[in-house]
Amino acid sequence: MDGTKAGGARRLGVGAAIVLVIVALAVTVVIGMVRTAGSPVEDLSSLAPTPGATPASDAPLYVQVDGAVAEPGLYRLDPGSRVVDAVGAAGGFTRDADRQGVNLARELIDGEQLLVPREGESPPPSTSVGPTLVNLNTADATALEALPRIGPALAARIIAWREENGRFSSVDDLLAVPGIGERLLAGLRDLVTV
Repeated sequence: MDGTKAGGARRLGVGAAIVLVIVALAVTVVIGMVRTAGSPVEDLSSLAPTPGATPASDAPLYVQVDGAVAEPGLYRLDPGSRVVDAVGAAGGFTRDADRQGVNLARELIDGEQLLVPREGESPPPSTSVGPTLVNLNTADATALEALPRIGPALAARIIAWREENGRFSSVDDLLAVPGIGERLLAGLRDLVTV
C-alpha cells in the first residue's frame, strides 16, 4: 500500500510540474505579445502629417482598438502587424470577448478601427478611416486582403489579372479572375470600385 501512495504522490507531483510549466509558458507568451505589440498614443498632436511627406512602407500603423479588450485606445504598431498584435497591445481580450469574432491572423491597415465583439454580439464589418471603397486598379495586396473572403492567394490573382490585362473597366471584370464567381462578386460589389 505504501508503494501505491508513493506512486500516486509521484504522479500528482509530475502533473503539478506540467501544469506549472504550461502556465509559465502562457505568461511568457502574453508578456512577449504586450511588449512587442505596440504602445498607446496619448499625444494626438504627434499624428499630424508632415507637409509634403508621403507615406512610406516602413511607416508605423495607427490602429484604434475598441470593444472587448482590456485597454481600448489608439495604438502605434509596426508595419506588417496583425490583429493579434493590436489585441495584445490593448492588453488582450476581456472575459466576455467573442474570440471567434475576429481573425487574429489578418494584417492591419493604417487608420483602421478594430472592434472586438463581446459574446452574443455579431462581429462588425471591418472599418477603416479614409475611402470606404477599394479601387481594384490601384489597390495593393494588403488593401485587397482586407475585403471579406479575399486572402493572399485571391489578392495575388487579382493583381496578376490587372498586370496581364490592364485596368479593370468595371467591377464585373472580377469574374474573369480565377476563383471569383457570382456569389463572391455579389459580396464584394458594394466594397470595391474601378
